[in-house]
Amino acid sequence: MKPKILAFAGSTRTESFNKRLVKIAAAGAMEGGADVTVIDLRDYAMPLYDGDLEQQQGIPSNARKLKDLMLSHQGFLISAPEYNSSISGVLKNTIDWTSRQSDGEAPLACYKNKVVGIMSASPGGLGGLRGLVHVRAILENIGALVIPDQIAISKAHEAFAIEGNLKDKKQEDRVKTIGSSVAKLLLKLSS
Repeated sequence: MKPKILAFAGSTRTESFNKRLVKIAAAGAMEGGADVTVIDLRDYAMPLYDGDLEQQQGIPSNARKLKDLMLSHQGFLISAPEYNSSISGVLKNTIDWTSRQSDGEAPLACYKNKVVGIMSASPGGLGGLRGLVHVRAILENIGALVIPDQIAISKAHEAFAIEGNLKDKKQEDRVKTIGSSVAKLLLKLSS
């Protein structure tokens, strides 16, 4: 049975470099033997995490939909933009809501033992590398298995061709390898 991987960027911007990047990794995961679902977090708008709101109204419907989708996948590909040397607010909020435990659910069920590949693209010189440090730490602390290989694409505003692929073939291959590595590890774990 093919492993299922959920792929998304931690950005809601229409022309997000990270949305382009995660699609390349998704192609690599498909080549590696996985079924991949690419989503846009803009389709799962949710309020800022608030414990009082959760207590009064429960988990918002879009967070519940996203949690259900995450629970049905064994791995994730996450392209994480860097905002002020750290994780984007939309990605952190997504993690905060989807990490909340629902009735009859194990703690951190969306993340525990999920295999994750991370990457980033940024106009800056480090390509979002500083933000990836935080993303990795958060995901590992909540039980995800983040593969060691990652990539940060600098000067992202110049790195992509009009079609959405990377101009540098070696960079493109490295991004695809992250996707295929997640797929192959999931295949090994399920056998």
